[in-house]
Amino acid sequence: MPSLDRSARRARALTARDFARLVSALAPFEPKPTLALAVSGGPDSMALALLASDWAASQKGRVVALTVDHGLRAESAAEARLVGRRLKARGIPHRILTWQGGKPRTGIQEAARAARYRLLFDWCRARGILHLLTAHTLDDQAETFLLRLGRGSGADGLAAMPLVSEGPDVRLLRPLLTLPKARLIATLKARGQDWIEDPSNRDTGFARVRVRGLLSGLEGRPAGAARIASAARAMGEMRAARERLVAALLARAAAVSPAGYIELDASLFQAAPRAVAMRVLARCLLCVSGRANAARGKRLDRLLADLMRKGPKRAQTLGGCRIVPELGKFLICREPARAELRLVPDAGGTMLWDGRFRIALASRPAKLRLGPLGNSGWAEILRHAPGLRASPIPAAARLALLAASDSNGVAAVPQLGFRRDSDAKKAVFRAIAWQPSNPLTSAGFSVAKSPARIIS
Repeated sequence: MPSLDRSARRARALTARDFARLVSALAPFEPKPTLALAVSGGPDSMALALLASDWAASQKGRVVALTVDHGLRAESAAEARLVGRRLKARGIPHRILTWQGGKPRTGIQEAARAARYRLLFDWCRARGILHLLTAHTLDDQAETFLLRLGRGSGADGLAAMPLVSEGPDVRLLRPLLTLPKARLIATLKARGQDWIEDPSNRDTGFARVRVRGLLSGLEGRPAGAARIASAARAMGEMRAARERLVAALLARAAAVSPAGYIELDASLFQAAPRAVAMRVLARCLLCVSGRANAARGKRLDRLLADLMRKGPKRAQTLGGCRIVPELGKFLICREPARAELRLVPDAGGTMLWDGRFRIALASRPAKLRLGPLGNSGWAEILRHAPGLRASPIPAAARLALLAASDSNGVAAVPQLGFRRDSDAKKAVFRAIAWQPSNPLTSAGFSVAKSPARIIS
């Protein structure tokens, strides 16, 4: 067993009652819940595995531990197997998820974190598991606060990690976030459970390791980890209050179309506090664009200023979207030139196109490509079906609709009900649904409880 520092030797081990009280703050859970646990093998995650397994058993539920092998060290695969053996001895099921493919030469910790969460969420999503627990502690919270402070993060960034991050498919839960690492080490010592020390945690080439050393030197002082984590919690409460206002404005002002665009009520938007309007605009752009990251910086500030004053006189573009002023509203739709172009797999199947539309393809050998309809495509399909001019979808939004094309031109535009060939054997799509990568009900936003209006 690794040696214990002074703080761990004097810390009190967690009891089942202690952990049950922590979990109660993460409710609700379904009857007989299934919990996925992110377990690296370090002291924090090993303690989480033991405590969560006991709690789930008390609820007649179950857990499964997931270890991500990043493949960054020669020993990582053997360590992942060792974690599995230790958990098996405790009656805890275990799975290893491997980060495949090449690894970046810079920003490796950030890339590894992104890969880790992708693998964990994908595994849970594929099996219908709603709850993923991580072992982040008060120490991690303080480290994150200082790291973001050093990078010049704003108030939202300094809020650091919440106890619960609500995703569209999986809830990310951090039951240990208010506890110092020392109590988890004490818990393992009380249970006679060993753990693994990752050597990268001593590599001062990483900023987080240097910050960890700084916090260690502040132990017991007013500026220690507990005080810093408390500041992060205060920022988190401020962020939650802002997000409730954002959710309320989205629910009243944003009308979402399954065709992939948003109509934003101009008067309600312009009457909102600037900080709230900024977040609403960023959320709408992120949702409609299908991108992973929100627009930010000076261009977003300029666009917001235009919209908040009296509205722009002509369409603008930002973050892969077009913002088009119309009578009493702003139309936010996908910028056609930024939409994805790709070939249709011969075998059909399902896929996410442009980060926005989940489609089920018919099996067909013809070579097809998917892309935005565009001006030329719109003019082409009107020659076949002039009645499409009466479509309720606004003109600006039509141009970014999904179109399947072949060597003879546009074969199908499902959201306009257009299919060039009437032969059923030549069908392109079996189904299509707008499922943006970042819906307005995505992780960390209360709008899930007050959804924006849906327009057909």
